[in-house]
Amino acid sequence: MKYKLALFASGSGSNVENIYNYFKNNNMICPKLLISNNKNAYVIERVKKLNLSYKIIDSKSKYNSELLSILKTKKITHLILAGYLNLIEKEIIMAYKNKILNIHPALLPKFGGKGFYGDFVHKSVLDANESKSGITIHLVNEKYDDGKVLFQKEVFIDKLETIKSLASKIHRLEYKYYPEIIEKYILNQL
Repeated sequence: MKYKLALFASGSGSNVENIYNYFKNNNMICPKLLISNNKNAYVIERVKKLNLSYKIIDSKSKYNSELLSILKTKKITHLILAGYLNLIEKEIIMAYKNKILNIHPALLPKFGGKGFYGDFVHKSVLDANESKSGITIHLVNEKYDDGKVLFQKEVFIDKLETIKSLASKIHRLEYKYYPEIIEKYILNQL
């Protein structure tokens, strides 16, 4: 069986590009589509250069029916969230039960939930004087950052850590581990 991924992003899309490059020559798992809720997101420029098709869905009223139709037409098997800031609707979650993965830039359950993304997470971690942070890769359910944890990797926080330096550490973890965990999960190797 060939597994087809829809990548979801709302911003810059560096994780989308990393995932695409990881799987571009894979015979079993193939990124087929980008879904974005932000017509001005830089990820769109990235996927144009990669020749990956994309769809912008920014209307809440059409979200479920239009999105499900697109995913079915493209024969998408798994949804991969990579900096996607919308809550996935119940209808989509039911159609892709246990087939939606997300990465979060902190060690859940700390520093998760609505409004916790990107630098807001890193600032909160530093403000709380945490000694470590990291990434969490998890399944998606109907609540922000609440699904079953599949993988966590931590990094220690230096005394002079800044939001920018912590973000850099977290990005390195994301780029290394997210594609690997996606692959292992899909192929039942976790």
